[in-house]
Amino acid sequence: MKMKHNKKRNTAFIFEVLIRELTKSVISKDERAKRKIMRIIREHFKGNTLLAKDLELYKSILETENVERHIAERIIFESRMVKKSINAKQLFVEQTEIIDRINKEIPGPVFSNFVPNYKDLATVFQIFNPKSRTKQRVLLEHQMVETMISDEEREKDLLKPIDNLTYKTFVKKFNEKYTDNLMEEQKSLLQKYVTSFTDNGIEIKIYLNEEIPRLHELLKKALTMPAIKNDKDMLHKTEQVIEILQSSSKRPLDNKFVHDILKIQNLTKELG
Repeated sequence: MKMKHNKKRNTAFIFEVLIRELTKSVISKDERAKRKIMRIIREHFKGNTLLAKDLELYKSILETENVERHIAERIIFESRMVKKSINAKQLFVEQTEIIDRINKEIPGPVFSNFVPNYKDLATVFQIFNPKSRTKQRVLLEHQMVETMISDEEREKDLLKPIDNLTYKTFVKKFNEKYTDNLMEEQKSLLQKYVTSFTDNGIEIKIYLNEEIPRLHELLKKALTMPAIKNDKDMLHKTEQVIEILQSSSKRPLDNKFVHDILKIQNLTKELG
């Protein structure tokens, strides 16, 4: 089920409606309204506020254009990580304060102002929302990446050869070689990797967004097992594997990466 967008808790939307209200006051030469709006913007979006920091994260995504796909994906990932570090309760308080000021000091339905990029604002809001489901968030991130990449990058994707015969042959060989030798989670990983070129890797990214935290949790539990915590060599190796998982978001989705995850899946089975 798609999560509802709460526009009054979308920092970028609040900023945009204020800018549009400011524009209207300038056009109508309403100096009093202009001063009020500018005062609200300056006081609530000054550098040391969480509203200012939150707005910057929205802008880092929304104002990025004509970049390579891997850069767009990295910008979204890093922005999400920084967003997690923002104190959500304090941000909520700051949003409530500015909403109250807008309602009291600016006449008219400010939040009904037309915002041309409203859809993109709502998309980023849901990407940042920790309550968004994994599949929904990955699909939204993919959608946003498409707005950030260059035309040349899009043409690369369109020119990717998709040979149905080659694809079917690849899948057949994969099934013959691996079906009887792998765990179910390993089969799922490989199947999604094999078919990733047909959907720009959406399904495998969704899978890894769930599988990597699962493996990470199992390895953290393994650190408490007597056989590992009392063996310095085993303890060190397990910690190294955890570090590999923690840095996985910075690695390209290639054969080496998939091979590492397959080995970690096998390791967690042996530890269990």
